[in-house]
Amino acid sequence: MPTIIEHAKAGDEIPEFKDVAEFEKIPVGKVISGVADGKIVITKNNVRPRKIRSVGIGGGLSIKVNANIGTSQDKADISNELAKLNAAVEAKADAVMDLSTGGDLVAVRKAIIENSPIPLGTVPIYETTVALRTAEKPIIKMTPDDLFATIESQAQQGVDFMTVHAGLTARTVEMILRGERIMNVVSRGGAFLFQWIHYNQRENPLYEHFDRLLDIAKKYDITLSLGDGMRPGAIADATDAPQIEELIVLGELVQRCRDAGVQAMVEGPGHVPLHQIETNIKLQKALCKDAPFYVLGPVVTDVAPGYDHITSAIGGAWAAYFGADFLCYVTRTEHLSLPDVEAVREGVIVTKIAAHAADVAKGIPAAIEWDNEMSKARFNLDWKKQIELSIDSSRAQNIRNALPPSDEDVCTMCGEYCALKMIREALPKVK
Repeated sequence: MPTIIEHAKAGDEIPEFKDVAEFEKIPVGKVISGVADGKIVITKNNVRPRKIRSVGIGGGLSIKVNANIGTSQDKADISNELAKLNAAVEAKADAVMDLSTGGDLVAVRKAIIENSPIPLGTVPIYETTVALRTAEKPIIKMTPDDLFATIESQAQQGVDFMTVHAGLTARTVEMILRGERIMNVVSRGGAFLFQWIHYNQRENPLYEHFDRLLDIAKKYDITLSLGDGMRPGAIADATDAPQIEELIVLGELVQRCRDAGVQAMVEGPGHVPLHQIETNIKLQKALCKDAPFYVLGPVVTDVAPGYDHITSAIGGAWAAYFGADFLCYVTRTEHLSLPDVEAVREGVIVTKIAAHAADVAKGIPAAIEWDNEMSKARFNLDWKKQIELSIDSSRAQNIRNALPPSDEDVCTMCGEYCALKMIREALPKVK
């Protein structure tokens, strides 16, 4: 069975291409050529047990948003994860990742797959590590077969995209050991592999056996999200040698994916100060052959725990404007605790705002039209329409209801001194 990228190279108009073109309001030919070139990915496992939305990520498309959910050792409740999933979907997330590390990971993932109408991603080394520790074995005792068995098992379940830290090589580990990073390694998957490589004095099995990974990915048409194990966890560490070294390797792996008929996107930082975001995005696009770029934030300052949904939205809008294609949300609980349902919903909304702001700046027609419709509704004092057009309609309605105005035409900020109302009364014919 041809993979999605192979269908594109053959010029086949499969339903996924038509669905993405309709959603984006662009010609289907642009989608096909983008996928064929590897500049667009459509994350969809060919054994997914339920129909999901075809989501296109990449050049020329609207910016997409991912929400991370998942259990931990301290809280492993499947019903809670399904509530988070529903909150993310209702807030219009485009994809969700299950990063579970507590409880029955297979059962959690099964429930999410059965209930999610949007693509699902995972980080397979998490499950491998948990399984080893359950068997009272440290991660350094992992075998390549352990890791690839997990990857195959998750693929069989229907996972649509997988984060694999294949660019973290033995050379990169040596650079970290010689370097002067404040935060060293902050990627959880990267830390697992760092330990394994350093202890065993062997190459990263995901890099050494990358062809084996490609065989599994092609069999199930899984999109490989090439992970950033060396992403900076402090703004002082941004754009340093280990980060760029990994990016160079990821660029090589992107080409191997395309040659094998496997879709690939590249993950990026992390913590990056504002003035380095443009450089980071342009480096990735150049080194990774314009592969779709998936960024966590980036978080632009390290001093705002409790508000990192905002620090990341600032960085996300800037990154998306310069070419990032996929924003992974960051919640206000980042660096502090596991997010609850409300933090998930809020994280998606804030990140959608960042994505939309970038879409407007990049000239995406549908995005500009949305803003124009809101402006017209405001000018006409059409409060019902304003609520409907709000990115978070329920919150907008709740705020207006909490302090209702005496005159329904206005709000309680300006009341009778509303500029629009005064101009309307002075110039009755204004429209």
